[in-house]
Amino acid sequence: MTSYLSDPLTIRSWLATHDHKRIGVMFLIATTCAMLLGGLFAELIRIEHLTPSHTIVSAEGYNRLFTLHGIVMVWLFMIPAIPSGFGNFLLPLMIGARDVAFPRLNLLSFWVYVAGALITLVGMLAGGTDTGWTFYAPYSAVTTSAVSPVAAGIFVLGISSILSGINFIVTIHTLRAPGITWFRMPLFVWGIYATSIIQVLATPVLGLTLGLVLVDHSLQLGIFDPARGGDPLLYQHLFWFYSHPAVYIMILPAMGVISEVVCACAHKNPLSYRAIAYSSLGIAFVGFLTWGHHLFVAGESSLDAGAFGILSEMVAVFSAIKVVTWVGTLYRGSILFCAPLAYVYLFLFLFIFGGMTGVAQATMSLDVHWHDSYFIVAHFHFIMVGGTMTGLFAAAHYWFPKITGRLYPERWALLGAAAIGLGFVITFVPQFLLGNAGMPRRYYAYPPRFQTLHVVSTVGSWVLGGGVLVALGTLGVAALRGPRSPSNPWGSLSYEWRTPSPPPPENFASTLDTTVGPYDYHRVDGPPA
Repeated sequence: MTSYLSDPLTIRSWLATHDHKRIGVMFLIATTCAMLLGGLFAELIRIEHLTPSHTIVSAEGYNRLFTLHGIVMVWLFMIPAIPSGFGNFLLPLMIGARDVAFPRLNLLSFWVYVAGALITLVGMLAGGTDTGWTFYAPYSAVTTSAVSPVAAGIFVLGISSILSGINFIVTIHTLRAPGITWFRMPLFVWGIYATSIIQVLATPVLGLTLGLVLVDHSLQLGIFDPARGGDPLLYQHLFWFYSHPAVYIMILPAMGVISEVVCACAHKNPLSYRAIAYSSLGIAFVGFLTWGHHLFVAGESSLDAGAFGILSEMVAVFSAIKVVTWVGTLYRGSILFCAPLAYVYLFLFLFIFGGMTGVAQATMSLDVHWHDSYFIVAHFHFIMVGGTMTGLFAAAHYWFPKITGRLYPERWALLGAAAIGLGFVITFVPQFLLGNAGMPRRYYAYPPRFQTLHVVSTVGSWVLGGGVLVALGTLGVAALRGPRSPSNPWGSLSYEWRTPSPPPPENFASTLDTTVGPYDYHRVDGPPA
């Protein structure tokens, strides 16, 4: 049977395709390149911190380096990787549709992403910006670094995010196959749905904010400059009103991946389907009400700080519901230990460990001590980078046979997972200790007493980077030379596995039979051999 990979097999047919599966693959390739670029910047940052002062770059070069690392990792990798990559590939398959609601708009979203990435990289080649990925005003309006092209590039990337969100929402509402009601959808679809709501509602605020920075930097209007009647706190409110919900654009799709892998590898229905679905919507809703915890030291009243702290801790409640449900699903399941499940275990460790530090930071009295320290860096990377990356690799290994029609070597995949987990711990646990001891983040130089922890963190980054290369290399070689995969190697009941692997261009030869739901494992004999 002809698959989407080869019908037809020309460069033009791929670049101009309307097939959601091909667009998803192109997003995955582009965001993987962004991850490698951002990771290279991270390794250079860690090498610079091997010594207390100058090692390989100047102070100005260091500022631009960590700014570009943050920009590339957040906007070019973590936000689009799972939603635009795996979301595009899997969403229609998971609801029995032939494609997304607006195929041409889908292709446009990819090319807008490419345009935004290129504009951002032009800013990097022009010298980069030194504002940090947050572009805090009023400094971003007066710095001589290349703020304008970088801000313009992120503005364009936001358009791509909005287009994808609209497309996914309309697809889920209108193209579900007969019998796929809201509570018979795969749980990954709920993660994409909640993410899309955030993308559509919050991203325009980012566009407005960066547009003001762009105009302010170009024309020196003083919009956020108190010396000219502007208000820098206004910028922080606008920026974090988007950027804190954006945290959940990164993590909610990863949570959807974890839900799918847990059920398939335990060969068991979720402990509570509705708890996982509703908690996804709960995180999306509360995420819009928590931006103020980024401004605890900016002069908020005690009432505001207390309210934002309580709302922030509500996110932990919804997250805990998911964790308890996942662990309960694994309990007494017919466990198939494999690389996707190894990444699930890594996700749970990083998410729980980092999440507990997040609950502590939502308390103003503690946050005053940790604010703008390495503790914040470690927390963010444990939750967002660790959560997104382990979710991404869980998805990459779990759906690899579906996307490529091939199998990967399990031992090499597990080796990559072990190195990534070990590297994360060695890299970021010392940064928790650095922050608690008073080491500020984003500083070029540091007191000699912190050098040992910095060296350990840098060595950990080498282990982490090696693990990522092993994982990507394993999948890359397997995609070209791996043995052929059966249609459903995991024995999953989810709808996307009811087509050949890789799928044909039209997805389904006939209307999808939904008699057996995606988690009705009690109706089948047992897990695959």
